[in-house]
Amino acid sequence: MTRGLLERLTGRGPRPALPETLVLGDRPVRLEVREHPTARRIIMRLAPGGGALRLTVPRRTPARTVLAFLDRHRGWAEERLSIAPGRVRVAPGMLLPMRGVPHRLLHDPACRTARFEMGGGEATLRVGGELPHLARRVRDVLKREARRDLQAAVDRHAAAVELLPRSLTLKDTTSRWGSCTADRRLAFSWRIVMAPPAVLDYLAAHEVAHFREMNHAPAFWTLCRSLCPETEAGRRWLKERGSELHAFDFEP
Repeated sequence: MTRGLLERLTGRGPRPALPETLVLGDRPVRLEVREHPTARRIIMRLAPGGGALRLTVPRRTPARTVLAFLDRHRGWAEERLSIAPGRVRVAPGMLLPMRGVPHRLLHDPACRTARFEMGGGEATLRVGGELPHLARRVRDVLKREARRDLQAAVDRHAAAVELLPRSLTLKDTTSRWGSCTADRRLAFSWRIVMAPPAVLDYLAAHEVAHFREMNHAPAFWTLCRSLCPETEAGRRWLKERGSELHAFDFEP
């Protein structure tokens, strides 16, 4: 029996393939679809900076269902994309947030060690080396400062719950700001150092609270708030403005 005849008899045609890229408005956007074992419905989010449209779907969701969902919600995606902050390339003279304060980025080839300065009523970050390596050097400074601030905050909150972390790792993730494993291994996005200090403190408290409560039940949030009274403000800042930090492009 030929394939075409079998398809007509069974009513099963070839499965539609999911595109790798969608055109939203007049802008091509990468489509990322991920199956999740506990998902009960399709969830759609725009990646920070508007670089991708991300769908989390239940296991074995047919491609036709995903395509129909995209068609129904195209207007939402186009609206969110239109207001999403674009990518900002790190370059001399730009303003870069650091601990919630805009810093003017200065390139000084003679400067051997990057340093923060204040002059003329403006905070600056002075970075040396060759111009093509500027973005990488700025990223290295932010990672160094992020590790210092996060370690101090984690140590303080860990002392409060009387449990020590096994490790602290820095990453550049866009799906989450921090994570904690069952054996107390912590990971954070180094970009959090660009946010106000109270937001970083909330993030550290959130992950350390998982040392005692490996969930997000009421007991977890009670502990988190006891560690960081600014928990609600920190959550709100990350939800409303976290994507701004992902918009900065540190690639050479």
